[in-house]
Order: sequence, then C-alpha cells, then structure tokens
Amino acid sequence: MLDYTALAALQAVVREGSFERAARTLHVTPSAVSQRVRLLEERMGCALVVRGQPCTATDTGRRLCGHVEQVRLLEHDLVASLPAAADGRTARPRLSVAVNADSLAGWFMPAAARFAADAPVLLDLMVDDQDHTAERLRSGAVLAAVTALAEPAPGCQVRPLGAMRYVAAASPAFVAAHFAQGVDADALARAPSLRFDQKDELQARWVRQTLGEDVALPQHRVPAAHAFVAAAVSGMGWGLHPQALAAPHLAAGRLVELRPGTPLDVPLHWQRARLAVPLLAQLTQVVVQAAKTELLQ
Repeated sequence: MLDYTALAALQAVVREGSFERAARTLHVTPSAVSQRVRLLEERMGCALVVRGQPCTATDTGRRLCGHVEQVRLLEHDLVASLPAAADGRTARPRLSVAVNADSLAGWFMPAAARFAADAPVLLDLMVDDQDHTAERLRSGAVLAAVTALAEPAPGCQVRPLGAMRYVAAASPAFVAAHFAQGVDADALARAPSLRFDQKDELQARWVRQTLGEDVALPQHRVPAAHAFVAAAVSGMGWGLHPQALAAPHLAAGRLVELRPGTPLDVPLHWQRARLAVPLLAQLTQVVVQAAKTELLQ
C-alpha cells in the first residue's frame, strides 16, 4: 500500500521545485518533507526526485505524481456524492494540463478561466510544444493536453479540436531589407528568423511546404508568444505567427506576410485520461466548445 502522506510530499516538491517551498505549502519542516520522500524512494527502490534548482521528478516520480492527482480528483467526486466521506480537508484538487504556448496565449486561456471560475479545482497549466505535449500524458505528468498528435496516448481518449492557422510575417522594413528580390531559399538562408525554442519546427515546416525544400535558417530564440510577435514587429526577424495574434499588426501594416496566401495550418487535438471524473469531463466540454469557435474547422 502506498503512503499518501509521502506521495503528497513528493508532489509538493515537484510542483514547488524545492523541499523548502514544499514544506511551507504542507506546513511541516523541510526535514519532514525530505524524510517522507526518502522513505518513499526506499519503498519504490529508485530515485523519484532529481535534486537541483529546481527539483524535478524522475520518470517514476512523474507517474506517482499523476497517480496522486487522479486519486484526489476521484476523492473529490466521491465526497460530492457522499458528504459523509469528507475528512474535513478544504484543499482543492489540482488538475494538470499541457498546452502549447500559442494556444495558451490565444483561444485556450479564456476557456480555462471560464472553467476555473466555476469548478472547485486548481489548474496547473504546463507549456510545451504541440508536438510534445502528449509526452507529458504518457509520463503521467498531466491528465489532459492540447496536442498535435491524433493517436491517443495509452489510457487516453482523443477529440479533434480544429486547426490553428499560422502566417509567415515580418515588419515591412525587414521584408524590404531581406526579401527585396523575393522569398527564395537563398534569401531565407541569410535572413534572421525567429524560433520559440529548440522544439519549434514551424518555420522549417513552412519553408518546406512553401518551397518544397529544406533550408538551414539562421534563428533568434524568443521563448514567449507575445514577445515573439513583438520581435517580428520590431524588425528582429521573420517567423510563423498565430493568425489571431498577428491579425491586428497585419491590419495596421506593422507586419506583412512574406508570401501572402501561404498559411500553415496545424491540426490540434484534445487528449485526456480515461477517468470517470466529472471535473475532467467538464473541462473537456469547455475546451472543445472554445476550439469550435476559435480554430479552423
């Protein structure tokens, strides 16, 4: 039988990033948290936390944290139908969701806010590339994710959300300086481009779709959705921008498309754990409804 007090300590360390902050949230001493995690590691026969700044979970640690989250959601559902099962605790359960940065900066955040306003749950939103959010589902780090992958992760169900449209754009001055002779492979190999992080392949995908070939792109790294657009507006480089975020700048002439009429559409899906938990079903309903309104169908 697992020690859920120790599991709570493990989850707090991973969520807060340190034993000291975990101790404050649990209202115990750091040494008590350390002892609980150490005993759980001895019980499991492997390391569960990589000690560092911040502390992170091992693969087994992530699976255990996901298990704790599922148990707390199930307990919350049980107490809602059987009040006598309550033990006096008032803490809200947490629901971890992985979402790509562009969705979070656009259509997803209002949906999450609507859900959180009505649901007795705390959301842990984890940002990752849409091609990699499903990995967090497989590892047990989250219970739901916005992902580009249509194939369901083990133990999950999937629903199509629609496509997010991206446009390749830069400032008029940047286009005049770097693409005066047109947008071709030679010009793209010289002109600085923008990249969100090491997982971001949107610029390379657009070049492949538009030119039919791969080009080695010189790239600035700008790991924030709104700053990414701002970098393009300021003339730092060209990049693939969500149409919804770029539209005001395109309308005002602060951005122009490199090749008008060549958008990149990225299909998105909603994957969630197969748990009979009303809160997870409620979140799914809100997310799917928002996607129908905001994404290409």
